[in-house]
Parts: sequence; C-alpha cells; structure tokens
Amino acid sequence: MTEFDPEKFEDKYANYFTELQRAYKNAFETMRESYDSDLVHAIDQFVLNESEPFYEDGEFRIDLPEDPAARLEGSGVPVSEETLEAALDDYTEEIRAQLRRIFGLDGE
Repeated sequence: MTEFDPEKFEDKYANYFTELQRAYKNAFETMRESYDSDLVHAIDQFVLNESEPFYEDGEFRIDLPEDPAARLEGSGVPVSEETLEAALDDYTEEIRAQLRRIFGLDGE
C-alpha cells in the first residue's frame, strides 16, 4: 500500500505512475471476469487510454474522453449503447475502487 498525498496526486504521473498502472491493470483483470474480453480490451485500448483520474473532495473520479461509442467503432467489437454504458460505469467504478485500495483509502 502506498501512502497517499492529495497534493502529490495533482502531479499524479510523476508521483504515482506505478500505482495508477496497477489500478488500471487490476480493474482490467476484474472486468474480464464480468464482460466479454474483446469488449474489455477495446474499452481499455480505445477509451481508457485517454481517461484521466482525479482526486477531489475525498473521492477519485475518472474522466473519460468524449464520445466513447465513436472511439469503439474502429475496434471491430460490436456493442450496444446500453452494454457499453454499463461496462464503462462498472469499469470506472472498479478503477476508483482499485485506487482506493492501493492508496489505503477503502476503509474510510
């Protein structure tokens, strides 16, 4: 577990790059248990690759790039809007949970 400093998270890629990678990887592995692996891989490669984690008001937030459905069009993975929305909601919540766990904030 890594000690968390909200001020250091403002420069997260310099201070917490390894922890961010681990959180995203752990979330990826968890999501593969619940969703089609092709869909999870496409979301990871075409949407989450440009997502941005933030820490504000005691919570992590994951901002996604605009129009995730359009980003997946080039992936060759067919997905309904409802399935994509549910998967993205679950995926971002899992990333948030992994960040809380990695930084020891899940017991607060």
